[in-house]
Amino acid sequence: MEKGYVQIYTGDGKGKTTAALGLGLRAAGGGLKVIMFQFLKGAHSGELDSAPCLGGRFQIIRLAETKKFFGAMSEPEIKELKERLQQELESVRTVLSANSCDILILDEIMAALHGKLLTVQEVLALIEARPPGMEMILTGRAALQELIDRADLVTEMKCIKHYMDSGVPARVGIEK
Repeated sequence: MEKGYVQIYTGDGKGKTTAALGLGLRAAGGGLKVIMFQFLKGAHSGELDSAPCLGGRFQIIRLAETKKFFGAMSEPEIKELKERLQQELESVRTVLSANSCDILILDEIMAALHGKLLTVQEVLALIEARPPGMEMILTGRAALQELIDRADLVTEMKCIKHYMDSGVPARVGIEK
């Protein structure tokens, strides 16, 4: 691509990761190379099985993989997670410096920010390190204003109604 843009999918509604995956699927179908880094995810989800079917055009890499939520972690566990993420973040920097893809998705990077595993300055530095032709998508609840100001496109997902509120668990192929 001649010019890539920075997109943010945020809000309290369902669909942020799904929107990023949809964009990635469309891009892979158009012959573009997609790399998605998923922050703080640990449970298996369907995209991990689907991406390899796209002929190497869509790669998913998990960073700071965990099955626990921050509220259930001890201080030493959070410290260890932060140290691990700081080391693993080098793989994102390598993708940026090597210009290894056309679309770079940083899924749930807002959760890493809110958990104080990353600083807004570190995320802004990743955006600034982006080659001019690379599209970058950031997802997660409560996007910080500094990132919104820097982005070219911001979409807020707003929950109007959700069946999970009435006790429906996450379903394979839909929410996981």
